[in-house]
Order: sequence, then structure tokens, then C-alpha cells
Amino acid sequence: MENETKSVSGLCKKDFQKVINGKQTDLFFLNNENGVEIAITNYGGSVVAIMVPDKNGNMANVIQGHDNIEDCISSPEPFLSTLVGRYGNRIARGKFTLNGKERNLAINNGPNHLHGGPTGFHARVWDAEQVNPNCVVMRYISAYYEEGFPGELHMNVMFRLTDDNEFVIDYRGTTNKKTVVNMTHHGFFSLAGIANPTPVCDDILCEINADFFVPIDDTSIPTGEIRSVKGTPFDFTTPHPVGERIDDPNDEQIKNGAGYDHCFVLNKKEPGELSFAARITEPVSGRVMEVYTTEPGVQFYSDNWADGYKGQHGATFPRRSALCFEAQHFPDSPNHPWFPSTVLRPGEVYTQKTIYKFTTTE
Repeated sequence: MENETKSVSGLCKKDFQKVINGKQTDLFFLNNENGVEIAITNYGGSVVAIMVPDKNGNMANVIQGHDNIEDCISSPEPFLSTLVGRYGNRIARGKFTLNGKERNLAINNGPNHLHGGPTGFHARVWDAEQVNPNCVVMRYISAYYEEGFPGELHMNVMFRLTDDNEFVIDYRGTTNKKTVVNMTHHGFFSLAGIANPTPVCDDILCEINADFFVPIDDTSIPTGEIRSVKGTPFDFTTPHPVGERIDDPNDEQIKNGAGYDHCFVLNKKEPGELSFAARITEPVSGRVMEVYTTEPGVQFYSDNWADGYKGQHGATFPRRSALCFEAQHFPDSPNHPWFPSTVLRPGEVYTQKTIYKFTTTE
């Protein structure tokens, strides 16, 4: 096929085509007038390429992914740059109470439920429609009690690439019964560009627009406290290199997360406003990524558990070779009534918008 050889990322649609439980997987490309390309498969909404220039105009893929559908399915990191749902992050012991009834979810992270469970939205084939060259819409109907969640949830996710090099993800969901929803996208960003090996992120400058964060216990469940970042390794209110305090031997929270794996409470003038969340700058390439979101929190994860497994085109992904900014509500919110609510009722519409904007330094 003519367009098989023309993708900026070197990826081919045919390598992502497979029928799974009667549904067809495929690869979709978003392009803009600047030559930027984003490649997404409807298997779990996995983003397998974001091709953006460095300060000298050299293109590289800045998101970790695979180059074929089989590797996506069997990835050592099941949430590698995928959609996450119904509930992103952890729910303690896989239990919560809704309408006076205890709900039991899959346990897939130590003693806890993580990211919608082992067969969550990351492992489902979504119905996909390419609307135009810079937009694809994916839809999924999550059955009643799928992974233990009540209610049938209809979720639409629109992925767009603007000519301002913004990767925009819009979520919209409805339910027929009261349920909980906390969608996110788990992009593993490597601004230096994926390689063999992909460089570690220690020198990347990071700024997070949060005066507070959510402390966790030794199983990564929120203690319920909202704690100031002041005087801690979690203070990114001004830019700091990621590696500067990532192994602080005196900080219990760093130990509990094996580095950074914490939800930051974003500074907001009002709930639900689309506002600046974070910025990272890669000093060698000059690539910059800014994050904007309507969500109350962003989970900052420093890829503490990768072990050098293989990815796209022979790239390898060592420990801490990616940074994740998962825009979301706080972990375990159903068990902390004072956290912003994740309950969705019939007649209500769940919405979320997150933007990843790519620029370069001068």
C-alpha cells in the first residue's frame, strides 16, 4: 500500500491489524501542517508514536510504544501509553461502597485494584472512526459489572492533533446506573526520543503547578492527607531536574513510591477549569512538553519499574527512561469522601479534557 511506506514514524497499518473477539484492530495516523505525526491503535487506545522535532528540526518518537499489535497485547508494561479506565490509579483492596453496597474489583497490584483491572479499557478493542486527518474518535461500551464496576458505561474518546502541536484528548461518558469513573491516558513520554537504550530522565527539568500532593502508604494507597510540597522532594513549583531528589533516602514518600508515583493536587481557580498542570524540558534536544487539564490531579510517575524491555524498532526502555503525567481524579477517591467525587449518575455526562503541547526551546 502506498501510505504504508510514508509514515513519519516508520510504522505500518498492516502490522496492527488483527481480529480479536470479532473486532478489528488497526492503526490510525494524525498529521498536522508542521509534519508532526501521532500514531494510535484502537487496541486500548495505545499511542505508539508521537513524532515531533527537536530544536534543530530533527524528528523523533517521544512516546514509548511497540511496532506491532502482538507486542502491544503482550507488553511487559500492560498500560504502556494506553487509555486507562474505568478507574485510573488504585482502589484500596479493590473495594468501595456505592448505594450502601460493597463493590469488589479485580486485585492486580499487590493488595489493590489498579487502572481498571487486568482486562480494563487498555486491553479492549475500541470502535474507531477517523473523522479527518487530524482527528480519530474511539468508542467503547463497558458492560454492567465489567471488572466489578456497576452500571453500563458508554465512553467516547476523541484524539486530536492541532497545528499548534497540541495532542488533545477529550473524554465523554454516560451510565445507566450510578457508578464511579476516573479516566486517564498513561503516556510514557521520553522527550530525548526513544532509542537503544532510551536515555534516562534524570536531567529533564520538571515543573508541576501544585502546592500540595497526595501522600501514600507502602502499598501506594492515599493516607487521606493532602500535604504541602514545601520543603520536600515533591516541590516542583519551580523547575527542578527530575533526578535531583528522586532517591532522597530521608523521604518516606519517595521510598513508598520507589521514586515519584504520586498524585499532585493541581492549583485551580475553580473545579473543572482547563489550566496549566506541568511542563518538562529536555536540555539536549530542547524539546518541551506542557500539560493542561480539567482534572483536579495529575499522577506524576517516573517509570520506576521498567527493566530495559524491548519496544518499537529495537528501542529498549530502561528504568526511569520515561515520565508519565496522568491527568485524573485522586487515587482511591471512592474511599475518601472528602476527595473530589468520581461518582457518575444516570443523566449526568462525564467529561475530561487533557492537552499535551509540544514546543522547543530557542
